[in-house]
Amino acid sequence: QVQLVESGGGLVQAGGSLSVSCAASGRTGSNYVMGWFRQAPGKEREFVAALSWSDDSTYYADSVKGRFTISRDNAKNSVFLQMNNLKPEDTAVYYCAFRGGWRLSVFPREYDYWGQGTQVTVSS
Repeated sequence: QVQLVESGGGLVQAGGSLSVSCAASGRTGSNYVMGWFRQAPGKEREFVAALSWSDDSTYYADSVKGRFTISRDNAKNSVFLQMNNLKPEDTAVYYCAFRGGWRLSVFPREYDYWGQGTQVTVSS
């Protein structure tokens, strides 16, 4: 079992910045991927970014590329999402997710564990 606890998020004006973090605990092993997804009201959950713990490779959705940065802290077993130049369309509940193995994935169904979600609201 893996537990994911998120923190951060909040309310910001368009053009501002926010960060969210996710701490993993339990049986993570040493070879896994942590990703960020988001879900706006009435929409499906969508991929935002992912990071592979084995080689530090990353992948981003086109909609956030150049504005969001995913990073990690090995000592804290945590992953972070720094969000800059935020837009109203970034408003959503942001979820941290975990999957075993090294392969990055954009599909929610391929992640085994999820955090509780944290709200990010961007006002225009």
